Amino acid sequence: MVINLRQLYEIVGEVKTFDCEVSPERLAQVKGYSFKGPVTVKGVLRNRAGVLLLSYSVSFTLNAQCDRCLAEFEKELCFESEYVLVRELSSSDDGDEYIVTEGDSLDLDELAVDDLLLQMPTRLLCKEDCKGLCPVCGADLNVTDCGCAPLIG
Repeated sequence: MVINLRQLYEIVGEVKTFDCEVSPERLAQVKGYSFKGPVTVKGVLRNRAGVLLLSYSVSFTLNAQCDRCLAEFEKELCFESEYVLVRELSSSDDGDEYIVTEGDSLDLDELAVDDLLLQMPTRLLCKEDCKGLCPVCGADLNVTDCGCAPLIG
């Protein structure tokens, strides 16, 4: 979803809320993750003294494989992000604190997916106390105690 920011920039105090889904075409470009259903983006844009404050949340259900036991599972995730949007920067050293919106528009799909990828956990587990697989016989230790002698390392 591309949001036109022109009116928001021009009227101090203007507020715009949004509730949308990331396009399936954009999600198809995300490699290594499988989403069950839509990725929902909800938030608000506010004009405060000529700059825009963007606050939004991204929620979705991920189809995943446990990194320890290899079991398939679903996990609901939600992330929140906040940004300051400006038309231009007054100095070159402010670039990390602001998003410069060229052409008075913002590609919300792109921003949301970038944030989603940065917020994803590095390790996906079916449950916090997942015991994983036996390194000797490969049995799922969450289901059975295989009886193999533990490896001493």
